[in-house]
Parts: sequence; structure tokens; C-alpha cells
Amino acid sequence: MLFGAVPPHLEFSPEDKRRLRRFARKLAERVAEGREFSCLITTDRELQRLNRDFLGHDYPTDVLSFPSTNGGTLGDIAVSVERARAQAREFGHEALDEVRILMLHGLLHLTGMDHERDGGEMEQAEQRWRQEFGLPAGLIARASNARRAS
Repeated sequence: MLFGAVPPHLEFSPEDKRRLRRFARKLAERVAEGREFSCLITTDRELQRLNRDFLGHDYPTDVLSFPSTNGGTLGDIAVSVERARAQAREFGHEALDEVRILMLHGLLHLTGMDHERDGGEMEQAEQRWRQEFGLPAGLIARASNARRAS
């Protein structure tokens, strides 16, 4: 797990960084069945650059997943700490929990799931893992709730 350069007011404490590293190991062991992945926690600016350079979308986002092409690891995840903090405020939970939600979501994509095409399989998996890890509502559940409300 890598922590990119972020402004001091967005930094996680050393203890929170340890918690995120432990969570990443737990994800690798349980969700990814022992397969390794890397995760970068960084800024909106860096997520926008990655999104533009690799996916052709010139805007920041909360999480990106880049599956491995060589088979050595599952791939890489990038999470915006700025988006995570804003979304945590919006949904009334801790920023650390939001980063964990984004890591889980990104990892499920690395395992081959795609909530836009799988008929609810990823949503069910995300919900099951969120409950097991004691996490608040995840990305897919929030998007589903927003669609139902409109």
C-alpha cells in the first residue's frame, strides 16, 4: 500500500495508515483469495491524471482499478483521499471507512466483477463483504438508493 503526497490537512495519522495496511492484507487474504494487489492513496489531481492518461476521462474520481496484464498480481487500485473525505462527510461516517469501502469496490473490480454488466453479482458481493467487515453502505448500494429516490 502506498500513500502518495497529499496536503497535510488530508494526511492520515500513522495509526490510520497501519489500519489501512491491515485492511489491505485482509482484503488480499479473504476477498482476493491470497492474490496480491497494490493500492495508492492520493489526491483528486492524481486520480484525474490517471483517469485521463489510462481511460481517456479528464476528471477526478474516487477509485480506479487497473487489472494486471502480466498475471503476477491482481493489479492496482488508486483512491482519492479528497473524494473519500468528502463522501464520508456526505454519508455520515469516518473517512477511514470510506477509503476501506473504495478499496473493497476497487478490489472487486480487479477480481473481474463489473456492476454495470453483471446483473447484481458485484452488488451482492460488495454488500456481503461490507457486512463482514463492518463497513457502512458501499458505492453500488448508494447508487441504487439514489436511483430509487429519483
